[in-house]
Amino acid sequence: MSYDGRTYRVTVGTCERDLPIFEVAPGVKIAIFNMLGDTEVVETAARLLSREVPETAEVVLAPEVKAVPLGHALSVATGLPLVVVRKLRKPYMVDCLETEVVSITTGEPQTLYIDGKDLALIKGKQALLVDDVVSTGSTLDGLRSLVKDGGGQVAGEMAVFTEGDPGSWEQITALGNLPIFTD
Repeated sequence: MSYDGRTYRVTVGTCERDLPIFEVAPGVKIAIFNMLGDTEVVETAARLLSREVPETAEVVLAPEVKAVPLGHALSVATGLPLVVVRKLRKPYMVDCLETEVVSITTGEPQTLYIDGKDLALIKGKQALLVDDVVSTGSTLDGLRSLVKDGGGQVAGEMAVFTEGDPGSWEQITALGNLPIFTD
């Protein structure tokens, strides 16, 4: 990835942030949204998204790393338990569910894991899938697969931002949409 100093301004509730624009492929640039450590944005996004949580939702699933603070804040706001979907399997994780995805920010295959200790939170339950940004949808595809393999169903999908064509993400409740830059 390369950065030429340009930014793109976004608004989350009353929070304004300037996102750096990085080239992720030849001629393709995206605004990088990183809410890690930005508690004002995390809490604001969770408060706004919590108003839209489907009544049927029984558990929140969030992939590590950048979506974890949002998942945590949504869990606190709604009282729903949180399952963190890991990208690295730790030795203490047993009887894991796993699936492979490719993220736009890494460009490499990644494996997503749900620790066996969390399977009871998914089996027979309605899961709310939460991410920071939905770019290609591959992480959400992986989350859907894990929920299905774990015996649950998807109650809804949320993100702070979608990216690219907004019409591609109509099933996702999001606070905004980030463009893809091709200049």
